[in-house]
Amino acid sequence: MNGEITQLLVQWSEGDAGALDRLAPLVYDELRKLARHHLRQLGEHPTLEPTAVANEAWLRLVKQDQVSLQGRAQFFGLAAKIIRDLLVDDTRRRQRRKREGERVSLSGAEGLSAQPAVDLLALDDALQRLATIKPQHSRIVEMRFFGGLTIAETAEVMGLSHATVERDWSLARAWLYAELAGQT
Repeated sequence: MNGEITQLLVQWSEGDAGALDRLAPLVYDELRKLARHHLRQLGEHPTLEPTAVANEAWLRLVKQDQVSLQGRAQFFGLAAKIIRDLLVDDTRRRQRRKREGERVSLSGAEGLSAQPAVDLLALDDALQRLATIKPQHSRIVEMRFFGGLTIAETAEVMGLSHATVERDWSLARAWLYAELAGQT
C-alpha cells in the first residue's frame, strides 16, 4: 500500500487529477486516526471531531501549490504541519471567545471550561522557540508528534540518517520537557 500511495502522489504531483481520487481512500483513514490521536491527547474538545479535522486537513493538503510530494512519509509530514496548525488555530479561537465573554447555553458551557490534557498553545509556543534555535529539531517533533511518522519515515522525509533523527528527537523532547516544565 505504501508503494501505491507513493506512486499516486507522484502522479498527482505531475498533474494527474485522477490520481487524487484514487489517493483519497488510501490516506483518509490515516488522517482520521492522526486527528483522533491528537484530540485524545488534548482531552475533551468541544468543537472538533476527528472527521472534521481529517476533512479540513485533506482539503488543505490538496490545495497545496508548488509542492512535489514524492512519498507517503513526505505526505504525512506535510499533514502533520497542517493538523498542528488546525488544532492551534482552533484552540486560539476558543480562548479568544472565552476572553470576549461569548454567550453560550448551559448545555454548551460545560465543554468551554474543560482544560486540555496537553496545553497545545504552550507546546506550539515552545516549538516556535525551538525552531528559532534548532529548526531541524522542531520539524522532527512536528513530524513525530503531529504526523505520527516513525523515526525511519522522518529520516526519509528530511534526508537525514536514522541515528541523527533519533538523537535530535531525544534532545528535542528533553528541551521541550524542560521548557514546558518551566512555564508552570
